[in-house]
Amino acid sequence: MSDNTNILVVGVGGQGVMTATEILAEAAIALGHDAKKTEVAGMAQRGGVVSSHLRFGKRVMTPQITPGNADVLLGFESAETMRWQHMLKPGGLTLMNTAHLVPPIVELGLFDYPEDPIGEIRKSGNKVVAFDATSIAQALGDIRLGNTVMIGAIADHLPFGAEVLLSCVLKRFESKGVKMVELNRRAFEAGRAAVGEAEAALA
Repeated sequence: MSDNTNILVVGVGGQGVMTATEILAEAAIALGHDAKKTEVAGMAQRGGVVSSHLRFGKRVMTPQITPGNADVLLGFESAETMRWQHMLKPGGLTLMNTAHLVPPIVELGLFDYPEDPIGEIRKSGNKVVAFDATSIAQALGDIRLGNTVMIGAIADHLPFGAEVLLSCVLKRFESKGVKMVELNRRAFEAGRAAVGEAEAALA
């Protein structure tokens, strides 16, 4: 599996987890990689948990990432990011939004929301870079831009240049006009910058 890049994207319904994975796959394919992805959504439309596996490389036989083999865990929501830590390989990277979006299973009293997801992840010894993608999106004027912020966040942690990924993002919004394209460009760059600043703080 070392010849392939394995990315696990997790969050809750409505955050754009599946769309982000699609765009990442499009960028990999544009560069000639074989790419396969799969999704698991639980009541996604109601804010339920969502996970999406993406594997790309010279030849990919299955989209499923096995525990302990994810290169990057891209977490759109704190508790979900913590819950999927077992998927990371030794030395793997977690990029996570610090936002707390409580899923229905917590609201129903079936599970408790963790008090300190970031702290719990760091206890495991994994490298975690945390930033507030939701606040970044809100500052840009639309919480839905959080998806693009998260895509920008992973841009400098892929085996290809960020410009390829940005091109795939902007292509999605060409039909919605210049303003929407520019907003998503800003969201992408804001995500890159947020991760850069968070990593510098950890150094």
